Amino acid sequence: MRKKAALLFVFTTLFWAGIAQAQNWEIGVAAGAAGYMGDLNMNKPLKFSGPAVGGFVKLNLDPFWSLGMHYTYGRIKGDNGDLKFYTPLHEASAMVDFNFFDFFAGGGHKRFTPYIYAGFGGVVYNPKRKVGDEVKYLRLYRTEDQYTTYRNYAVSIPYGAGIKYKVKSNLTLFGNLGYRTAYTDYLDDVSRNYRRITDGDPDRIFLANPSGDLSKIGTQRGDSRRRDTYMFTQLGLSYTFLCENCSVF
Repeated sequence: MRKKAALLFVFTTLFWAGIAQAQNWEIGVAAGAAGYMGDLNMNKPLKFSGPAVGGFVKLNLDPFWSLGMHYTYGRIKGDNGDLKFYTPLHEASAMVDFNFFDFFAGGGHKRFTPYIYAGFGGVVYNPKRKVGDEVKYLRLYRTEDQYTTYRNYAVSIPYGAGIKYKVKSNLTLFGNLGYRTAYTDYLDDVSRNYRRITDGDPDRIFLANPSGDLSKIGTQRGDSRRRDTYMFTQLGLSYTFLCENCSVF
């Protein structure tokens, strides 16, 4: 974790140092949908379950490479007929874009380009379930009889692909689809086995095993994979600020 934090610090420092002497930098907003794959959705990589919105500031190094700082809010949910959850996601990340064609809103020779991106970030989440009219914050109930509550934040690794289209000299329309490997298995509050709750708390007993089927005790609640994945698909618009006294690549 310390090494990753140090890398993020170095990346951020270099990014803002570049902006200070910026040739060309860009801001953008996007909206779309969020989804999740994990214990309650094991094999549907395009199952979106809630909205997503976000924004970014980006330094364009040349027509092919750019560095960006991004924030995205999303909402995901899952339901296997017994266990269910929903949670907001707050993601902050540093990402690198690579354009396949010679593209830049203030220069470059192509009007559009496919691109890929990858990076490093973090996500804050808090799985919940509504029981009647009451919202239950699942991590507080230790539904797998953990000794302590799990953390509600995790490192995430974003990666994806998209298309950019130059609407005018400094205005770009873009769309993308991206996945995030989360270094947690608790986005959905499900990871290990059904456990017998013996402290007499009716809420814990219900949330740990809503069906009440005692034959499930000791069996897997979800799947055997130890990391959840979430995804965003978005359409957006960005504006590039061009420095009149700076070279455009």
